Amino acid sequence: MFALYQHDVTGRPLDELTSDARPFTRELIGGVTEHRDEIDAEIATRAHGWDLDRLPRLDRNLLRVALYEIHYREDVPSEVAIDEAVTLAKEFSGADAPGFVNGVLGASAKETIASD
Repeated sequence: MFALYQHDVTGRPLDELTSDARPFTRELIGGVTEHRDEIDAEIATRAHGWDLDRLPRLDRNLLRVALYEIHYREDVPSEVAIDEAVTLAKEFSGADAPGFVNGVLGASAKETIASD
C-alpha cells in the first residue's frame, strides 16, 4: 500500500520503490497494477458521492490492495482483507476513513459471496 501511495505522490517507478520488498509485497503490487482499471471502476461505483480522483491517495490505495485481495487472491479471506484495510485506515487515515473503507469493502465482499 505504501509503495503504491509513494508512486501516486512522487511518480517514482514501482520497480524502484519495491526493489527491496518481500516477494508477497511485489506480487500484491503487480496484481493491483494489472487489475487497476477494474479495481478503480469498482471503487468509483461503490464510493457514493466521491470522485475517485478526490479520494485521499492513501485511502484509494488501501482500497486497491484490499479489493485485489478480495477478488484475485483465493488464499486471503475477504474478512482478513477488510480487517487489515480498516486497521490501516484507523492508524494512518482520517477519522472517517475506517467506516468508509469498511463500507466499500463490505459491499464488495457481500456481492462477491452472493455471486459465487
